[in-house]
This record gives sequence, structure tokens and C-alpha cells, in this order.
Amino acid sequence: MEHKYVRSIFLGYVLVIFFGALVLALPICHKGHLAFIDAIFTATSATCVTGLIVTSTSENFTFLGEVIILILVQIGGIGYMSLVIIFFLSLRQRLDIDEKRAMRQSLDLPNMHVRRFLKKIFAVVLVIELLGATVLTTQFLKKYDFLDSLWYGIFHSVSAFNNAGFSLFTNSLMGYQSDTISLVTICILVVLGGMGYFVLIEIYENRKFAKRFTIHTRIMIYGTIILILMGMVLFLSIEWNNPKTLGGLSVYDKLLNAFFLSINFRTSGFNSIDLAGLKESSLFFSTLFMMTGAGQGSTAGGMKITTVAILIITVIYILKESNQQPSIFKRTIEQKIINKALAIILSSSFFVLLATLILVETQNLPFLRILFEVVSAFGTVGVSTGNGDILSFSQEFDAFGKSIIIIMMLAGRLGVFAFGLILVGKAKTKHFKYPVGRIII
Repeated sequence: MEHKYVRSIFLGYVLVIFFGALVLALPICHKGHLAFIDAIFTATSATCVTGLIVTSTSENFTFLGEVIILILVQIGGIGYMSLVIIFFLSLRQRLDIDEKRAMRQSLDLPNMHVRRFLKKIFAVVLVIELLGATVLTTQFLKKYDFLDSLWYGIFHSVSAFNNAGFSLFTNSLMGYQSDTISLVTICILVVLGGMGYFVLIEIYENRKFAKRFTIHTRIMIYGTIILILMGMVLFLSIEWNNPKTLGGLSVYDKLLNAFFLSINFRTSGFNSIDLAGLKESSLFFSTLFMMTGAGQGSTAGGMKITTVAILIITVIYILKESNQQPSIFKRTIEQKIINKALAIILSSSFFVLLATLILVETQNLPFLRILFEVVSAFGTVGVSTGNGDILSFSQEFDAFGKSIIIIMMLAGRLGVFAFGLILVGKAKTKHFKYPVGRIII
């Protein structure tokens, strides 16, 4: 991981966020008073495709403000480096090696074929978001006129595919908790966005030859299915009779909303039930799903499915005292990948616990709700227990508290490994090795 490329990507996100906040702060983009810290928070939440809100998207922003938020969501989802490279390509035919490396770093590309991969990415984004917008527009037509339905369809399709969780409805999708088509469409968009561009392209190109899938793609497919089913079972078992969430729904609607909840709790911020009514056990265990997140190089955040999968496999091999290197699908996992997975998980846990400690000591609010909000921000998920109204729990924080959440969203979008590299710097190359020391553990 090249320090200079990571630093460029980080500064790029900061500039996009700051410019977006300046635009949102303009009188033509919002209604009433908008504190600049709230403008920065909104711009960060959109660019980092999180979905936490401290001011209502539909009630406090004009149509132009909503458009700006959606543009920031799309920039954050695709990656601003993609747009920069497209701009360079429009000016000249070739990219130099530094530009290719920066692009590869930004999107976690498997190789240096930037131009070809970018074309595939934009094709995937365009097709999926158009299909999603068409289906959602059709569903929204049952309640709204054509122009409103079209805008709602486009907005929610882009927001869902980019795992942003922004909604133009004040109660998110609670008004559609019995609408199978709308909820399933949102779920499909969220899952596809969370799989990662590389995985989607590989699945399409090798759709007739599943055996050609790379190990990464296989882990992502199986991991996504397992996490969705585990989340469903967890929420159904805990919330089945809870009158504040699933208790008052029919058996079919309980299954549908548990499925929706399981998907959106891990990567996106939509909700079809009141999350403030969830039991504390649901809130606690859901933090594990949010920390896991989705796929590398996707529109979602978190530690990533592959990272957690690698560490679980390694732990199993260690507990079995196997004399073999950890492997999966008849392929050995390199030690450097295991080391990186361990570093990501430990660093992520440290950042989350540190931010939670700071907020608990400075905001004088309940610990579990703060932990939930911090993990949601770091995982760029966007679900929240709320402020008692339609806004996220972050609205209860002061400017300092909101700044901590902003940092966590940025760290989650950039990736904890890259964010940590910016903080601690890169080690100097050493051309010697110390003797091995014996340590008892």
C-alpha cells in the first residue's frame, strides 16, 4: 500500500466533503437555518455513503439540495478517483503509471487494467440503478404523482445501490413494511452494491462457468448468504414477540422485515421498522454485523467479509493445531494476508472503542446507543436508534461529538488500514533481521 496514493485519496475525499458542505450551506440548497457543522456532517454522511442524518433530507433541503446529496452519494459509491480518471481520459488517451496505481488503490482493483475496468464499472452502475429506479418508480406511483415517483425512484435506487441509506421519506421505508416488491428491490440493490464491482463483473463474465470464480468471489457469495441468514434468525428469535418491532406483524411480514433488517443492518441504513424499539440484545449483536460490513472494493464499509472469514479460518486451524497453512477452497491463504486481516480487525476495534469512550465521557448519553451509533458510522451503515423523532441519534451530540462521528465515517469509507497508514506513517525499509525471541502465550 503506497502512502502517497492513500494520502491523495484521503485528501480527495476531504475536499469533496468540504466543497459539498459549502454548496449545501447555500440558501438555495436548504430551508431555514443550517449550522455549518450539520452541513459538513450531511456531506460526509453522503460522500462516505453512510446515511446518518442530523437534519431531515426531505424537510430541510430543497430539491437542489437533494440533488447535491445524491451526487455526493454517487461520487462516494463509485469513488471520486473514478471520476478523476474519467476526466483525465477525456483529455488524453493514456494514463501514467502513478495515475493507474492511485486508481487501483482507490477501487481495490486486481490489476492495472484501469480503462477497461472503469468502463465495466460504469456499465454495471448504470444498468443496476436504472432497473432499480424503474421498479421503485412503479411502486411509488401507487401513492404519488409521476414526477415525484420518478424522483423518489431514482433517489432511492442510487442510495440503495451505493449502500447509503438516505431516504426522502421521513420514516425511511416504514410506510412500505408490507410492500414485498419495494423492500425486496431495495434489498437486491443493497446486496449487489455491497458485493463489490470486481465480484459483480466476475459473476457476470463467468456466469456459465462458476468453477472459474476466484476465491475472493466465492468467499463473498457464501459469506453474504450466511450473514443474511444468520441476521434473519437472530432478529426473528429476539424480536418475534416485541410489540414495538415485529410483534404486531403477520408471520409473512415478520419474515420479510427480518430479511430486510438483516441486509440493511450490515451495510445500508434503510429501516422498515422503528429501530428505537429494538431490544438491547438486538442492538448489541447487530454491532457485530455492522463491523463485518460487506465486500472489499464495494460501496459498503466495515472490516469486510473476506477479512473476517480469513481470521475465522485461521483460528480454526490454530485450535486444531494443524500442521498445514490455513486454506479455503483448496487454496492456501498467504501469511501476509492473515497478518493484514488481524491488523484490520484489531485496528477497527481500537478505533471504535476509543471513539465510544470519548463520546460516553463527553456527551453524557447511554453507552449502548453511543456504541451503536459509532459502529454504524464506522461501518458506513447509517442505521440509528434515533433522537426520538426522525433524525439519527447523532443529533443529540454537540459539535465535538458530531466531529467524532464525522471522523469515524471518513475512516470507515477510506478503510481502517489506509486510515491507520495516514496516522502512523509507513515504516522505513530495514535490511537486517533480529534474532527470533521465545514468547510464551
